[in-house]
Amino acid sequence: MGSGWREGRWGRRQRALLCCVLVAAWEAAWGQLRYSVPEELPKGSGSLVGPLARDLGLSPAELPARQLRIVSGDEKRYFVLEEESGNLRVNERIDREGICGDVTPCVFGLETVMENPFNIYHVSITIQDINDNAPRFDKEVVAIELIESTPPGTRLPLGTGRDPDIGVNSLQSYQLTPNPLFSLVVKEDSDGRKHAELLLEKNLDREKQKSHNLILTAVDGGDPVRSGTTQIKIDVTDANDNAPVFTKEIYKVGVPENLPEGSLAFQVKATDGDEGTNAEITYSFNDIASSARQLFSLDPKTGDVRITGPLDYEDVKYYKVTVEGKDGGGLSAHAKVHIDIIDVNDNAPSLTLLPILNPIPEDSVPSTVVAVINVRDRDSGVNGEVTCNLDGDLPFKLEASSESTYKLVIENSLDREEVSTYNITIIATDRGSPALSSRADLVLEVSDVNDNAPVFEEAAYSAYVPENNAAGEPVLRVSARDADAGANGRVSYALAGGGADAAFVSVRAETGELYAQRSFDYERCREFAVEVRARDGGTPARSATATVRVFVLDRNDNAPRVLWPAAGGAEGAGAAAGEAGYLVAKVVAVDADAGRNAWLSYELLQAPEPALFRVGLHSGEVRTTRAVSERDAAKQRLVAVVKDHGQPALSATATLHVVLAESVQDALPELNEDPEAADPQAELRFSLVLALALLSAAFLLSAALTLLTRLRRAGPPAVLRCLGTRRFSASGPAVPADFCEGTLPYSYNLCVAPGRAVPEGAWLLPPALLPSVPVEEPLSGEPCGNRSPSDSAGPGDQPDHLRASQVSNSALFSHCLSFFSSSAQNAESFFLRVSLGSVCRTRCSETLQENKAELHCSCASQRTVNSFSPCLISGHAAGFG
Repeated sequence: MGSGWREGRWGRRQRALLCCVLVAAWEAAWGQLRYSVPEELPKGSGSLVGPLARDLGLSPAELPARQLRIVSGDEKRYFVLEEESGNLRVNERIDREGICGDVTPCVFGLETVMENPFNIYHVSITIQDINDNAPRFDKEVVAIELIESTPPGTRLPLGTGRDPDIGVNSLQSYQLTPNPLFSLVVKEDSDGRKHAELLLEKNLDREKQKSHNLILTAVDGGDPVRSGTTQIKIDVTDANDNAPVFTKEIYKVGVPENLPEGSLAFQVKATDGDEGTNAEITYSFNDIASSARQLFSLDPKTGDVRITGPLDYEDVKYYKVTVEGKDGGGLSAHAKVHIDIIDVNDNAPSLTLLPILNPIPEDSVPSTVVAVINVRDRDSGVNGEVTCNLDGDLPFKLEASSESTYKLVIENSLDREEVSTYNITIIATDRGSPALSSRADLVLEVSDVNDNAPVFEEAAYSAYVPENNAAGEPVLRVSARDADAGANGRVSYALAGGGADAAFVSVRAETGELYAQRSFDYERCREFAVEVRARDGGTPARSATATVRVFVLDRNDNAPRVLWPAAGGAEGAGAAAGEAGYLVAKVVAVDADAGRNAWLSYELLQAPEPALFRVGLHSGEVRTTRAVSERDAAKQRLVAVVKDHGQPALSATATLHVVLAESVQDALPELNEDPEAADPQAELRFSLVLALALLSAAFLLSAALTLLTRLRRAGPPAVLRCLGTRRFSASGPAVPADFCEGTLPYSYNLCVAPGRAVPEGAWLLPPALLPSVPVEEPLSGEPCGNRSPSDSAGPGDQPDHLRASQVSNSALFSHCLSFFSSSAQNAESFFLRVSLGSVCRTRCSETLQENKAELHCSCASQRTVNSFSPCLISGHAAGFG
């Protein structure tokens, strides 16, 4: 049965859609279209109601220009118009019984608006009923009391089955279970409703059967058929001669919808010819809808009917009920009551505005449609007749398009310079008594033409930004104003032109805020300028420019940079053991900042023996404060700090290492040792071992000195050619090409005999007397390689520009030995190392290459070569060996 019902249901829908298409084609030319659609289509199904655009003669390509759309004041949008095809489709679930109730036909009205040219079309959609409701009774059990003396032919009303559907889908017939004493009689009212009555066919005999149970079935005519049942329970009582009689068989009353709750609506009255309890009549509703039962109450003693709920003519216009009067003996009578709800003017008109043109160009011509107004009043008759008017003197007027639709059109020319905004109030008033009205406000903007260029508040802007700002940080905000309105007065900002300066900042188009694209560096760029262009959104666009100059302010963002010693500390820096004030080294630092941020001061931060060394506050020179003694540690580690005068002050540290030793062999392990790995216990152990080694080496050194003297008399062997006749550098002071300011770095490794003072002047030999040795080191076993052409000169054949300044090897060693302890037997017991890093290495290496012919020894590492390589630093002797 379910399958057949669905097939029949869809068949009726298809036939209805076919009819709506045929009818629409005929009525489109008259400005009104009619469609039909069955109820209960699922929500969001998009079921087709009709090809609205096609029926209006529009093709899909014309829809965007014509702007076809629906105007409706209903809260629910039951229908929607497709933008692409212009088809009208179902949008919400449609319940015919909820929309129209018993009214037939059920017609739903829409207004559609089309532009270019403007026109309004009225669409009527008939909601077709389907058999979606089964008949039902108000009571599941109908109780009847009959006196046994009731004569045959007596009719008893059984109530009315209710079916919200209409036509063939409504209630069509009743059926009663067979019984020899009772039969079913169906009566039809003037409005087509069918009522069931129970007819007594034979006399009752209470002694034989006290009660009878029957089933009453109500059946509709839908496909498939739906039905509802109720149980009839009949109790047989003793005789009562007279039944009650109502004063009217049908009561017709009218009740205003604004009658307050508790008010008397009407009264029913019945009489009984009996006496006593048999004449006492009790009133009750016998047949009443559940909705009516909530609105009306019946006094069982007096028959007064009062209002118990709010009445609304717009929801339900009339009610039908059946009243039963029963005496004390069990006899009853029934009367029908038709209650008509009288409409009063209790609903104000409602307005729905659909703006068509907003903003309005000021050159719009009169009669241009600006908006469409849809008016609704739920009242009926004169209470629902509405007129619309404009409040005030405005260059607009209303034109009626239909009974419920108005067009707002331009009546006079507009001038934006005089009035740029119109606040329009539309008043809708009905013809009820008293009349009710409602208002709707519509704000219309008048658009302008682009006749003004943006104007900056200032012709030139200046911004001061400290350096090291974060990328994306705001720099400045420029502002320009445009006297035009809308897009013509909307100003956007951008950088004008290109160039390198334009890469430093960006501008936000909406606000004119300039943001730094990168972090500024005062040391690289102190100021720059960019141009900002303000452009409006008109056609054609107008623009103006302003110059923004940005000044970068210095910050103390650069810590002092120590040029010497290099990071990690000087590898065995030292000072000669001498008198107080002897120059040990010089800490050289620079600061890239400017002003006070670049003023540097030096302090000695850490020293094993603070009383032995001091550092110049502004020069960075490290000098001895007293002579070196045997009690001083063999290895000294000095940490100097360099500070600038910024706020807050930044600093850097420099580490120097001083080694005190008796001989070269003792000093080399100390020099090669990683300063970071040294500790006090290791130094103590080293001192003990060194003392034992010195005692053992004294004899070896004496023998070596004797052997060296004999070998020099026989001629210098290859192993001693490192001490060739050309021991002085003709290169002069070495200065790095990329050093700009400050004093060149020093780096010393010094081995001295404890307790012997060495005057500072003893180290400052003239440049012509400074010894120079090749890059080879006697301790290495690697071959020296090819020699330069200058190396072919013999011991007595020095170049002309150096011959006058040379001294013999023996004179050099004698000069060195004169400054060391008398306990030493030869110059090899004493060692002075120069480590000038990248500053002197290149110049010294070139000098050594010139004297390469003087050496017939193995090549050595650069580190050991530096131990024997002298360099000139600012005109002083950095060291010799």
